[in-house]
Amino acid sequence: MSGELSKLTPAKGANRARKIKGRGLGTGLGKTSGRGMKGQKARKSGHVRVGFEGGQMPLQRRIPKRGFKSLFGKDYSEVKVIDLNRFPAGTLIDAAALKAEGLAKRRSDGVKIIGVGELKHRVDVKVNRITAGARGVIEAKGGKVELIADKVKWQRPDTRKARRASKQK
Repeated sequence: MSGELSKLTPAKGANRARKIKGRGLGTGLGKTSGRGMKGQKARKSGHVRVGFEGGQMPLQRRIPKRGFKSLFGKDYSEVKVIDLNRFPAGTLIDAAALKAEGLAKRRSDGVKIIGVGELKHRVDVKVNRITAGARGVIEAKGGKVELIADKVKWQRPDTRKARRASKQK
């Protein structure tokens, strides 16, 4: 077994030879070693941070900022009521069924049903969010709507107030 492992080699073209710089003009990377002529970037400590423009107001500060994207916001895949007609009458529609049908393709925090279109038959729905209009359409056809509860954010079991109260005793 050890003989076989010692004979392993990487695939042809997988590893590239290291560039050897500063060893004569014939190498193509001699003299200035690929740094070009003079200037700040030709010096040994000449590299500046990304985005630095020599003191000029950098591009990321010149361009106006628009909108706000919350780090804690939830992103739901939206499915129209009219798309629920693809499923047979009386079936339970959940996130897995919608994904299998190709209605909730992208990765998201859950599924939201929005009230666009008419429903032809009764279906039961188990999703994270639903609009009032969509709920009305589904329940009018005799279907049931079940909401999946959001994951509860972890909270410290002992609050600061409780810890202080225990110390004062």
